[in-house]
Amino acid sequence: MAFELDLLRRRVAAEGRVVRVVIAEVRGSSPREPGAAMIVGPAGTDGTIGGGALEFEAMRDAADVTAPRVVRRALGPELGQCCGGSVTLVYEPVDAEVLNRIEGAAYCRQVSVQAGEMPLSMRRALAAMRSEGRDAPVLCEGGWLLEPVAGARRDLWIWGAGHVGRALVSVLAPLPDVAITWVDTAASRFPDAVPAGVEMVPAADPALLAAHAPETAEHLILTYSHAIDLALCDALLTRGFARAGLIGSATKWARFRKRLAGMGHPDARISRIDCPIGDPALGKHPQAIAVGVAARLLMVGTRQETARDISA
Repeated sequence: MAFELDLLRRRVAAEGRVVRVVIAEVRGSSPREPGAAMIVGPAGTDGTIGGGALEFEAMRDAADVTAPRVVRRALGPELGQCCGGSVTLVYEPVDAEVLNRIEGAAYCRQVSVQAGEMPLSMRRALAAMRSEGRDAPVLCEGGWLLEPVAGARRDLWIWGAGHVGRALVSVLAPLPDVAITWVDTAASRFPDAVPAGVEMVPAADPALLAAHAPETAEHLILTYSHAIDLALCDALLTRGFARAGLIGSATKWARFRKRLAGMGHPDARISRIDCPIGDPALGKHPQAIAVGVAARLLMVGTRQETARDISA
């Protein structure tokens, strides 16, 4: 888990001041891991530290927090949760002044008035992060808290704002490590309310925009037009991409493969586009498609993280 800086900035900009509650340490069994956090403010909550009595009490207690506070809670004896472990919670008020102090890929700060000098473990972790490119761990020691600062690791472009596009955005937008660029041919095709953090881009010629998309981006193509879909596939195959998916039937994909081959794209490259998207076993309802796509997106991300951890 990592510090969700972009979300925090949006909440502070809208509300002035919020309280962030983070699981800083876990001993034994806990519903969430260190770094799991929620933001509590006048507009409600974002995120979760595991639900149940722990989260309910944390939301209630956050209303009275005026300075950083460290609290240790035994989940079973104190709260009646089935998890038998204990957690250390850090309550931290956040306003614009606090946000201005957060720089780089890690956020290390004092969270207790009794905190002394920064612990050696944190100095070593920060040194390894800077010199060896390692991710910062979540560490809580001696009144200090160290967290990695999240940046969106996955650049996702969704082409089309119809029923399936809207369902996909509603399901995928809350994911903390995904940055969504949402494209359609006119502003009128988008809904009135777009989730926070989603970049909405009207483009009269989507394929022209696709030709300049980052080569590291992932794409989901589901416009209202087969002609636009085909032009997007052509543009992305020419440009390059991390992953790409196209909505459609086996018949549509067979026709597209033939036409893309005729445009000069080799079969191996064409085969990098997934069609259909999602999980056909879940059905064709837009939300069912979105759930299937989200599941595959998360599984791919988990495999990538595992491979990166093994190679580190």
